Amino acid sequence: MYVPSLDRRLAELVDWLNNDLALDVQQISPASSDASFRRYFRVEHRHGCHIAMDAPPDKENTEPFVRVAELLKPTDIHVPNIFSQNRRQGFLLLEDLGSTSYLDRLQIDNAAELYRQALDSLLKLQLGVNPADCGLPAYDSNLLLKELGIFYEWFLEKLLGIAAPDALTTTLNSILIDSALEQPQVFVHRDFHSRNLMVLAHDSPGVIDFQDAVIGPISYDLVSLLRDCYIAWPEPQVDRWAQQYHQRLLAAGMLEADFNQFKRWFDLMGMQRHLKAVGIFARLHLRDGKSNYLADIPRTLAYIARVCEDYPELAEMRQFLQEEVLPAYRAPA
Repeated sequence: MYVPSLDRRLAELVDWLNNDLALDVQQISPASSDASFRRYFRVEHRHGCHIAMDAPPDKENTEPFVRVAELLKPTDIHVPNIFSQNRRQGFLLLEDLGSTSYLDRLQIDNAAELYRQALDSLLKLQLGVNPADCGLPAYDSNLLLKELGIFYEWFLEKLLGIAAPDALTTTLNSILIDSALEQPQVFVHRDFHSRNLMVLAHDSPGVIDFQDAVIGPISYDLVSLLRDCYIAWPEPQVDRWAQQYHQRLLAAGMLEADFNQFKRWFDLMGMQRHLKAVGIFARLHLRDGKSNYLADIPRTLAYIARVCEDYPELAEMRQFLQEEVLPAYRAPA
């Protein structure tokens, strides 16, 4: 099988598969794109088909993926089995969960069923991992603040050439971080959305890209799913799904807050996540040359603007957004 000599990592991966694992690789092709330095390849060989992860050790670490995968096994959600690993070189051989994500399949006529399955899996995640003894890091104020800084640095300053007033960032950071930390703390996938849920014939969805999991706010993964950066649904439908999940959390004894309180947590958590995401999309464009994510900024900014409209304490952010951020973003390059 021909492997381009310029791709040293791919050549080393194929050598590991053929010589260490004796797979007799017949074909290897890109399996998915990733916003990180990880790459995934679909490997066809004489024993079947698997996914190979390439995580360069100087930029990525396979250990969190392996550790979280083990942590999730007892929860009865479908995460890929790990068949072999080479941590020194940064290679994993994984179960192939196919190439059809929720984003590929979601339509108005199947959304109810697909989201039912996704919310079933989310509840299993939140019920099945004990935050007190799982060993995952906390989604603490330092991490939340660091993520908000990605928006200020990469989107405002480096992409748009503007800066948020110090008084605004201090107030906004305090509102969003306080709301996150006052919530019940549970297992948080951190990227529980349509690109990381795979449509399977059995035991769907497959859940991938969980290596950055933490212990954090109970609303985080729900808002990641329902206010997805890659696909949007009418707000009344989002509210219905959120209310239904709120009822399930109450019934499971995971929550005591009424829906008004939960909705505030949900909205403000979504805003924190969306500010971070906009900053990451800008960084991927400016630093990494991955400009396809720019197409997701308008949808994500719209979520931010909508939350600012609903909360009087965000009036200063709303004004800054309307008078400075959006005009600068819409201005011709």
